[in-house]
Amino acid sequence: MNNIEIGNAMTIKLDPVLPEYPTFKEGVRRAPKRELTLNEREIKLALKNALRYIPEELHEQLAPEFLEELMTRGRIYGYRFMPKERIYGKPIDEYKGNCVEGKAFQVMINNNLDHAVALYPYELVTYGETGQVCQNWMQYQLIKKYLEALTDEQTLVMMSGHPMGLFKSHKNSPRVIITNGLMIGMFDNPHDWAKATAMGCSSYGQMTAGGWMYIGPQGIVHGTFNTLLNAGRKVLGIPQDGDLSGHLFVTSGLGGMSGAQPKAVEIAGGVGIVAEVDASRIETRHSQGWVGKVAETIEDAFAWAKEAMEKKEVLSIAYHGNIVDLLQYAVDHNIHIDLLSDQTSCHVPYDGGYCPQGMTFDERTEMLNSDKETFCKKVDESLIKHYHLIKTLVERGSYFFDYGNAFMKAVFDAGAKDIAKNGVDTSEGFIFPSYVEDIMGPMLFDYGYGPFRWCCLSGKPEDLRKTDHAAMSIIDPNRRGADRDNYIWIRDAEKHKLVVGTQCRILYQDALGRRDIALKFNEMVRNGEIGPVMLGRDHHDTGGTDSPFRETSNIYDGSNVTADMAIQCYAGNAARGMSLVALHNGGGVGISKSINGGFGMVLDGSKRVDDILMASIPWDTMIGVARRSWARCEHSIETVAEYNQTRQGQDYITMPYIASDDLIDKTYDKIVK
Repeated sequence: MNNIEIGNAMTIKLDPVLPEYPTFKEGVRRAPKRELTLNEREIKLALKNALRYIPEELHEQLAPEFLEELMTRGRIYGYRFMPKERIYGKPIDEYKGNCVEGKAFQVMINNNLDHAVALYPYELVTYGETGQVCQNWMQYQLIKKYLEALTDEQTLVMMSGHPMGLFKSHKNSPRVIITNGLMIGMFDNPHDWAKATAMGCSSYGQMTAGGWMYIGPQGIVHGTFNTLLNAGRKVLGIPQDGDLSGHLFVTSGLGGMSGAQPKAVEIAGGVGIVAEVDASRIETRHSQGWVGKVAETIEDAFAWAKEAMEKKEVLSIAYHGNIVDLLQYAVDHNIHIDLLSDQTSCHVPYDGGYCPQGMTFDERTEMLNSDKETFCKKVDESLIKHYHLIKTLVERGSYFFDYGNAFMKAVFDAGAKDIAKNGVDTSEGFIFPSYVEDIMGPMLFDYGYGPFRWCCLSGKPEDLRKTDHAAMSIIDPNRRGADRDNYIWIRDAEKHKLVVGTQCRILYQDALGRRDIALKFNEMVRNGEIGPVMLGRDHHDTGGTDSPFRETSNIYDGSNVTADMAIQCYAGNAARGMSLVALHNGGGVGISKSINGGFGMVLDGSKRVDDILMASIPWDTMIGVARRSWARCEHSIETVAEYNQTRQGQDYITMPYIASDDLIDKTYDKIVK
């Protein structure tokens, strides 16, 4: 077929009109040049692949433009097709569409790309240095057309940012099915994935960027608050009803995810210093009220922190500089740090996620472009020094936890093998605990508590306020310590001014808590009390993600390197009729190191949605608790026993019998030795 025949055979397609080239605003963060390792054949293939979206009459003009983007940016973004108007999550009624879900997903996509939310909005990167909504602006425009056409008996199929098309389904089918970055086993590595991405064949969805469920830094702040508060209880002796008053937390990173850290330490009642090399990220968080003060010198940062701790005041400080310099100062001046972590983007340390000591942010960007080999060596040197400083501080009494950003794996890959427990490989984990191993896993995930979230699609703050109060009315603060924390969290959520972008909220809840809150919201929509609501969660949850370096790092039966749970979660949510289901490779720890599944559910007030919620919400959480129980996580066994009794006649979960360690040792000694 020729291109005229192909064009005539499509109903939904890009128009044969060349848009005006956009103007790029000063001060908007831009993605660094991505590594380009394509050979001549692959470069030509990348160009041909990008032109697949474009009517033939525009090829001659766009081919050199796209090739220039590839050679100078490392990717083809199709900037010319970027919308000229402001992108943000508008009220749902302002979008075109044939069903509420089609409009709702447009709200969520645009919220991800709002300049107040996105890390590199011109490159469609929402957060995490590489997490994209889709690969290029041609895809964005085509997705928009498909969502406007979508009916409640069709499903849009998305493959790594590419809309494959609409397919007939039924009213209880997912309206959108998304996969991102999935690679065949022998090619599931950062090198082959980067080549596939440069050729326009793959995309890094991170966790919620490519699943259209990112809600700004608020999406991680509740988890960070929980982590800090429970770390204080675990190692600082803080009582259940206490806070971090008078205690110091030091970390780094003020990006999309890490930007939650200063706000979380404030809510937890402590003092925090967060190092950040990118001044624009500091300005963003400071102007949004997510960090209290900005220090240009290390001396000021620690002096302000000391004064606030002595007065038992709450304070978060952004230090404009490198975390390694900050920690070196703490070591040299014998400054005690209570809680210590890191949240730079170490899942991509050699692509700009980690800035080496002795280099400004601009110098980092320039060296990435001009001398990648030297840059990588400097990253390794800095990571190892960073690690040694942490070791010194830990020896002096600091509690360090890996915050799921692949920091310890990056240090190991840089050459410091002694960070591994066995000094040889990572099969037995690292010498420092992952926050999931020490805190989130045993204290929250094993009970089913995870990052439940929702967005009020009307865009009205009063709708969010009503949902906050409704959620609070369902929580029993006297049931468990986690319920008390969550009750206080949602009670004070509006006061803490957490919204960035559209009107969304996060609230850690367990399986039946999520179900009951979801049903209450749907009833409120049905009664006209609020507009439609998009329900979802972070993929970083009890059952959403298989990742031995993070989410499943407290799974010790050997199954932490398998991906059955995340895929079952994804498939089960599709089977039960969630509005959107998403399956991604990579998440926050990098390509080939995790598989994660997520969902989105549009609450329209219907009985159909009630039925889906009743079946899907408990499944989405309990598949994770069940897997953790089978791995012999003690609290999960207790939770499953209670669930089996509560849900008798509906759900039946297999539980493990426990073999005695003494029996295992005796048997081994007798038979093997």
